[in-house]
Amino acid sequence: MPVNDAASLARGFRVQHREGEDCTTVECFGRLTSENVPLLKDAMREACGRKGRIVLDLKEVPMMDSAGLGAVVTLHVSARTRGCQLEVVNASKQILELFSIANVLSLFESTGRCGGKLM
Repeated sequence: MPVNDAASLARGFRVQHREGEDCTTVECFGRLTSENVPLLKDAMREACGRKGRIVLDLKEVPMMDSAGLGAVVTLHVSARTRGCQLEVVNASKQILELFSIANVLSLFESTGRCGGKLM
């Protein structure tokens, strides 16, 4: 079910989620920047209430700024607090470099080894 609002579409960013048997997949489309973080957080909050495993698919996210990085890390911590597991998959080279520079890559590396593809 797509989660859209006029303001986010105008900025070229959208989020949609799909329910699977064992997880909810949250797909992002567009640049994950400070102005788009609230939309991602809303979608993730909703997903965390449904399943214990959430897959954040960044395949269609060409660029992420520091606010986007902060949001993903905050969502990781929030998911763990709620008993959920957040996996990040299909991160671009730019996003992987950002995670590495911020020294948070280790939070998500294990998900790449456990079936998801961080890269």
